[in-house]
Amino acid sequence: MSSSGQSFDSEQFKAQQRQMWDNVAKGWQAWWETFERGAQKVSDKLVELAEIKPGDRVLDIATGIGEPAVTAARRVRPKGKVIATDISPQMIAIAKSRAELLGLDSVMEFREIDAEKLDFPKSTFNAVLSRWGLMFLPNLPMALTAIRQLLIPDGRFGAAVWPAPTKVPMLDLPISTVRKQINAPTPPPGTPGPFALADVEALKRSFAQAGFKDVCAQTLNITFSFDSPDSFTKFHRQIAAPIQAMLVNQTEERKNQVWNSVTEAVGSYADSHGRVNLDNEVTVITSKN
Repeated sequence: MSSSGQSFDSEQFKAQQRQMWDNVAKGWQAWWETFERGAQKVSDKLVELAEIKPGDRVLDIATGIGEPAVTAARRVRPKGKVIATDISPQMIAIAKSRAELLGLDSVMEFREIDAEKLDFPKSTFNAVLSRWGLMFLPNLPMALTAIRQLLIPDGRFGAAVWPAPTKVPMLDLPISTVRKQINAPTPPPGTPGPFALADVEALKRSFAQAGFKDVCAQTLNITFSFDSPDSFTKFHRQIAAPIQAMLVNQTEERKNQVWNSVTEAVGSYADSHGRVNLDNEVTVITSKN
């Protein structure tokens, strides 16, 4: 139940998530390299902390464009295996094409799977990873318990989530601007979304309650860069599934007005050359089975 007293339909939510991410997959195909220039540091850290090595079997949950699966695949080859999963078949297609272009498809497997319905045998993986996926799970305790059971003894689980909105202008600026422009309400506490796991201590408790040990959290600083405020807005307009969902009932004219407001708002981050650089924090949490 949400705090508003209305029941939360997790299956409907996940169906909407699948459709939302399918809808923006073409945008991600066009923009993933721009995103990865800032985000690759997170994949590298997850793979490092999970101590992934040649021959390991690794599961990536909510892989999106294929991260950190692709980064892990470079570590496990030639005899290891990385299974990359996502709820969106269109995003999986992007991840698969990246793997093929990089010559990593021989050590990678791709599956369209609901992260709360992982159908693998127990003790299958040396490591499980998830980069910005846990926040969208309606039943995190159930998912964490299932993930732990998939790990071998002392296997590691590493995940990245977003902290408080004020620490993530890359997302908070467009989301808060759009919300203000259309008078959209703030989601009730507990609603899955980009900042749902911002409370690090609560997240660490959830890991411990699921049976994980040696639970540690650290902050990583990353920077996203765009050629101009217009480029920043175009990026979000094409790839930001949560924002597209907020604007779904608006007219095209109104959408244009709202996005123009985003361009204006991000202008304050532009340097003397007009380039936009946004410094953000990421929470990286690691644990052992």
